[in-house]
Amino acid sequence: MEDKKPLLAVLAIQLVYAGYFLVTKLAFDVGMNTFVFVFYRQAAATLFLLPIAISLQRKTSPPLPLSLFIKIFMLSLIGITMSLDIVGVGLKYTSASLGAATSNTLPVITFFLALILGMEKLKIRTGPGLMKVCGVTLCVGGVVTIAFYRGPFLKLLLRHHLIHNHLQQIQPHLPPANTWIKGVFLMLLANLCWAFWLVLQGRLLKSYPSKLLLTTLQCFFSTIQSFIVAITVTRDPSDWQLGWNIKLLSVAYCGIVVTGFTFYLQTWVVEKKGPVYLSMTTPWIMVFTIILSAFVLGEIITLGSVIGAILLVGGLYFVLWGKAKEEEREKGECKQIGDVEKACGDSKGETTSTI
Repeated sequence: MEDKKPLLAVLAIQLVYAGYFLVTKLAFDVGMNTFVFVFYRQAAATLFLLPIAISLQRKTSPPLPLSLFIKIFMLSLIGITMSLDIVGVGLKYTSASLGAATSNTLPVITFFLALILGMEKLKIRTGPGLMKVCGVTLCVGGVVTIAFYRGPFLKLLLRHHLIHNHLQQIQPHLPPANTWIKGVFLMLLANLCWAFWLVLQGRLLKSYPSKLLLTTLQCFFSTIQSFIVAITVTRDPSDWQLGWNIKLLSVAYCGIVVTGFTFYLQTWVVEKKGPVYLSMTTPWIMVFTIILSAFVLGEIITLGSVIGAILLVGGLYFVLWGKAKEEEREKGECKQIGDVEKACGDSKGETTSTI
């Protein structure tokens, strides 16, 4: 049972993220403003994390100089506030299934950014390098397929959706082609912002090693930033009303469960099994989301979306596979170098003793 705990944990993580796409899309479908939603979500996350961070790390918190304060603020703006605001609009233009499918591009985009910034290497003439190139190519093909090809509708589950709007039944439909394409590229832009956050997060943790406090600070800054964006864009007071409905449920779920619950689980899984193990399970978000959205929301699934999603998953695995093989090769080379150095040391010792 102990060996199965990491597997159960990653399945729980991906199920939580599938629920995120579902309840968020549902809240947008019943009229919730996307920018107001992001503000409420970040505020809920901050209120959840702040007491925990203060109680656990009040005495051990590292110093926060002004330069680091500005870096955290800017990283929060690009990687969290902009990413969430853009993905909200993109999700409103498309579907929960599409949002989950495009999440598979995140590891590939992150690798591409790290490559540009010199944090990753790409040796095209090696097997792992070719795997990475094939992975990026498959991901591009998947995105193009999802954006520009719909194909026939897969309507097998459309009659079984469970949730209805209290004003009118939510009818399954697809947005116009130009709106759909715009939504796809907004999703990619949001993933680019998130990937930028992931790449620079590692550098920031070296200067500010407290993960809990860093997460809390970024949630707090994002709350202020998203409030400024929401109050600038949204002028209708009724857009800020929640009530005891799906809007309040989506805010609480995303702020507390997604941010709080999965934060701990992801940290635990990475510590036990490493980041590659967690990344390999990312496609399960898409599987869970497609099943839930088909039954609960009655979303239309097109053949183009299925083909594109398969290409995205294939691309993700090629990149991760190439990276894993590259790390194995580097470890083997380091071991060989260590053995040679040890052998040289032993021979020097023998020479000395002979003299």
